[in-house]
Amino acid sequence: MSTNVTTLRIKVLGDPVLRKQAQAVKRITDTHRQILSQMARLMYDAQGIGLAAPQVGISQAIIVADIGSGLYKLVNPRIVKKSGSQAIEEGCLSVPGICLKIKRAKRIVVEAQDEFANSLVIEAEDLLATVFQHEIDHLKGKMIVDYASLWDKPKIKKKLKELKRVSDAEELCESKTKSCKLQL
Repeated sequence: MSTNVTTLRIKVLGDPVLRKQAQAVKRITDTHRQILSQMARLMYDAQGIGLAAPQVGISQAIIVADIGSGLYKLVNPRIVKKSGSQAIEEGCLSVPGICLKIKRAKRIVVEAQDEFANSLVIEAEDLLATVFQHEIDHLKGKMIVDYASLWDKPKIKKKLKELKRVSDAEELCESKTKSCKLQL
């Protein structure tokens, strides 16, 4: 892998990498650990609470998340159990300025590896469950706009056109990127 981790930038809707199925990581290396650390810094700098590797142009199954209770660095995460239901308004660092209320499972169990290839089983609920589901969606090429209702689609169409003219999230003005409390 020849990714220069010092140049990672958040990609916005319209970049083809966001719609690709991320590849599983076969062997976790120092480069993966560097990517995870850089992704965490980028997530914090953007005031986000989750970030998936495709959002920084890397089509690999890697995510970071922190809802304020500690940083998760997960490799090859997958949801193995879901229960309950909740709807939380979500934003996305790759779709600045758009917030959608999305119905997801209230409780989930995630299996993954940490940055040192140790197996993890995480039981998550409420906000953490939402963040993991959102980021794992990114690994499947799915984004919050895919959940938009027929009622929401006309409201976001204009914003999506604006995003297509912008190459990365940093080019959008601050007010447009912070319109939603949860930036994932």
